[in-house]
Amino acid sequence: MGRARPHNQPDHRRGRQCRVPDRGTARGCAMSAPRPEIVIGFEAAPDIRAVIERVLGGLAGIHYLHGAPPAERQAALKNARALLTWRPHVELSADELAGLDHLGLIQCAAAGIDFVPFDRLPQAVPFACNAGAFSGVMAEHVMALILAAAKALTDRYEKLKRGQFDQFDPTKSLDGATCAILGFGGIGQALAQRLRPFGTRVYAINRSGRTEEPVEWVGTLADLDVALRAADVVVLTLSLNRATRGVIDARGLGLMKPDAFLVNVARGPLIDQAALYHHLVANPRFFACLDAWWVEPFVHGRFHLDFPFFELPNFLGSPHNSAVVPGSIAKAIEHAALNVARFLKGEPVLHLVGEQDQV
Repeated sequence: MGRARPHNQPDHRRGRQCRVPDRGTARGCAMSAPRPEIVIGFEAAPDIRAVIERVLGGLAGIHYLHGAPPAERQAALKNARALLTWRPHVELSADELAGLDHLGLIQCAAAGIDFVPFDRLPQAVPFACNAGAFSGVMAEHVMALILAAAKALTDRYEKLKRGQFDQFDPTKSLDGATCAILGFGGIGQALAQRLRPFGTRVYAINRSGRTEEPVEWVGTLADLDVALRAADVVVLTLSLNRATRGVIDARGLGLMKPDAFLVNVARGPLIDQAALYHHLVANPRFFACLDAWWVEPFVHGRFHLDFPFFELPNFLGSPHNSAVVPGSIAKAIEHAALNVARFLKGEPVLHLVGEQDQV
């Protein structure tokens, strides 16, 4: 069974947008009614609480579940209109999750929601992700990875360590190159804005095959072959779901230029791990930069690779920290809280998750 559906169709260029369905007159916060209550599932440091209370304090009573006595948790959840959460299945017990069917909204503070066990949540309650919350800083990180690959920084550094002064072997320029961005939402658009001053052509892949952003080409996943063949750089910012798992496989890698770069800042399982490793070994001019991995501590409790990627000279990785800069968490919480505020004021809620968005 799918999640509660929006009344109007989603705009995939700007995030899912809808009004939360009313379930009786008690559901409309904009109407004359008792002051609504919301609950915060995660442990919130003082600076994060200050953000939440600044955005939502004038609209609702705020209750923090972390560390609260059981009776207080039970009462807060019973009276709540909305839940703001990072990992609902970690922050709430199974019984508490099952009892959320009276909520008007579950707002996740994370942008990617592939780790959320939707089968354990009430299917009728709208669930919103925090799409776009980390767009700018993640686009910066992508630029760092692309430039490191283009300028062969790791290779030249290792040569210098060995006493090799490789001054005249040319590197690559982004001027005139084509970058295919798979997933042209907030991160993809922020990346395109940063690529344009370098003179880079942008090919975009999104769900609609349309965009108002100035790009050279736009298509859907059905047109993926076109983008892969044309690209000097392929960047993955897609959400992980049933349609995108393994979207870059051996066939797709084979379509790419032998000296292309592949950058993934989204989710590891978008790429077939074995196919990528063998492609890197067989194509030493091909370069891969990963910030997202197949087995990570946040979801799996550990970091693990099936292949020795770090032994390859045409590989660069970072520990899924593309969104982690000073203030980024506070900004993300503010972004999520503003969406809760929209719900409380009876305005359209953004980034609602549909069945097609789930893993």
